[in-house]
Amino acid sequence: MADKAKGFFVTGDPLIYGADVAIVITLLGILVFLTFFKKWGWLWREWLTTVDHKKIGIMYLVSSLLMLFRGGVDALLMRMQLAFPNSHFLDSQHYNEIFTTHGTIMILFMAMPFMFALFNIVVPLQLGARDVAYPFLNALSFWLFFFGAMLFNLSFVVGGSPDAGWLSYPPLSELAGSPGPGQNFYIWGIQISGIGSLATGINFLVTILKMRAPGMKLMKMPLFSWSVLASCITIIFAFPVLTVTLALLFVDRFFGAHIFTATGGGNPMMYVNLIWMWGHPEVYIVVLPAFGIYSEVVSTFSKKKIFGYKSMVFSMMIISVLSYFTWVHHFFTMGAGADVNTFFAITTMAIGIPTGVKVFNWLFTMFRGRISMTQPMLWTLAFIPCFVVGGATGVMLAVAPADYQYHNSYFLIAHFHQVLIGGVVFGYLAGLYYWWPKMFGFKLNDRLGKWAFWTWNIGFYVCFMPQYALGFMGMTRRVYTYGWDMGWAPYNLVSTGGAFLMGIGFVFQVWQILYSIKNGERDLTGDPWNGRTLEWSIPSPAPLYNFAHIPKVRSDDAWWDMKEHKHGAASEKENKEFEPIHMPKNSGIPFFMAACWFVAGFGLTFEWVWVGIAGLAGVAICLLARSFQRKTDYYIPVDEIKRTEASLGRVV
Repeated sequence: MADKAKGFFVTGDPLIYGADVAIVITLLGILVFLTFFKKWGWLWREWLTTVDHKKIGIMYLVSSLLMLFRGGVDALLMRMQLAFPNSHFLDSQHYNEIFTTHGTIMILFMAMPFMFALFNIVVPLQLGARDVAYPFLNALSFWLFFFGAMLFNLSFVVGGSPDAGWLSYPPLSELAGSPGPGQNFYIWGIQISGIGSLATGINFLVTILKMRAPGMKLMKMPLFSWSVLASCITIIFAFPVLTVTLALLFVDRFFGAHIFTATGGGNPMMYVNLIWMWGHPEVYIVVLPAFGIYSEVVSTFSKKKIFGYKSMVFSMMIISVLSYFTWVHHFFTMGAGADVNTFFAITTMAIGIPTGVKVFNWLFTMFRGRISMTQPMLWTLAFIPCFVVGGATGVMLAVAPADYQYHNSYFLIAHFHQVLIGGVVFGYLAGLYYWWPKMFGFKLNDRLGKWAFWTWNIGFYVCFMPQYALGFMGMTRRVYTYGWDMGWAPYNLVSTGGAFLMGIGFVFQVWQILYSIKNGERDLTGDPWNGRTLEWSIPSPAPLYNFAHIPKVRSDDAWWDMKEHKHGAASEKENKEFEPIHMPKNSGIPFFMAACWFVAGFGLTFEWVWVGIAGLAGVAICLLARSFQRKTDYYIPVDEIKRTEASLGRVV
């Protein structure tokens, strides 16, 4: 029994024992809190069964920040290992596991849910809608993401983490290369959460196309919603490729097929092509919404209409299409031939044109604007030079002959962190600060926010600029250790110092949030930034039904136009009759269905077929239960709407 437990749980590493203790203490603390304060019913009614897009957005946000912490700790462990030559802080196996989980978590379980959090919190409000198109599916999407992420993270303490890299190339990811359950955790954790991501893409595409307020033509839609539309189109075409690729890899591992193994007649290059057909569009999936955030922030805090609205729309849609024609640049050195390499080099460079258009539009919007140096604006200003450097180094990598020098080197590591942190993380943090008052009804503390901003940004450049030099000096990625004779030590030490500065920045942000919950400046207006789009026309936080009256839109800066011309929702004297509001009912089925997927994934991870079948049977039962549900909606009565509006200070 003891031997079985020893084989089941991860043992032998003091770091993991420490994590085990921390996990147990945290779980016990949560259980005691919920029981002592009698919050179980509240947790079930208000959160676990909710279909309210705003609460689902907040749950995505909390999950992504927790994953940012987990992925960040992985990054610090890697940098500690590489800070000095011949280090034995981590053994090679543990290092392989950490760089695998770091990449996977940061892309799929941090950036994606952060993005979906902002989709959920902002898009229906910007469109003047009361909900998303499919509220039940929205809740199911979140719980699929959540249980997929939990399944992946469980590998940390049970069975062992995956160690074949964040894209799991065969033959490393085949059964012979990764015989333990770690790789199966990777497959099923991503597979389950990926289904949720695809459903979210469909949901928000339909929401944007079908649920805009009267008068909001597509070319009057806010730019953040446009960026979400472009991102969702990319999701819908890219994620099925990921689903099929992981399914084929599981067929190889579970049934002994050899689809991707050269020694069995398969072709590993087919896997590389398939995974990058999803992988490179994935970069644009997460960065496009950041472009939308920057557009909203620059316009609001420059107190000007965005410069070149139509060119911004077209550039985002062009990027969405071009993102499918760049994947081969990840393996220029694999011998595809000069013609193929030339085609993908040109398409990769071409994507810089619409990206550059947007940068100039943001600069022209700020030109002669009355700029307010708020926290969202600071992160936006920090993004522009950072992303320009990331774009320039991307063009360097797109030159196929030169890529033979850069390929697999630390130059590449520096480049994609420059793009993903400078473009995506900075953008989402700008969005977080910008829409925080709308989510919670108060602003985040400015002083602590500036400490976080500067430590993050200084740390970023100290961390990643030396890595460009290391790439030129021949240091390759996934290196576990190196000797003093390589001359890499000073650069790696400086880079590690920068990583810790970024970690301090994250600590400041946690402090900022905790401090502001009690002391933050309350927003009693619903429009603390003097905003331009419809989400600022309603109280903060928004009521359950969002809009007591659906607004009528007359321009692309709808709320700004209403304030300027004193019509529509801007006029407090307007006294329309209220009508009952149609809303969806909460449901526990999404939670149970996703939990059943978790059970199925766990069983298939350990090749316990009966557990897998039991989990899938649970999924089928949940689907049947949903198909027989009849009372899935209700109406909020007029009296309740009047009471709510009056409590929010609205004229009724």
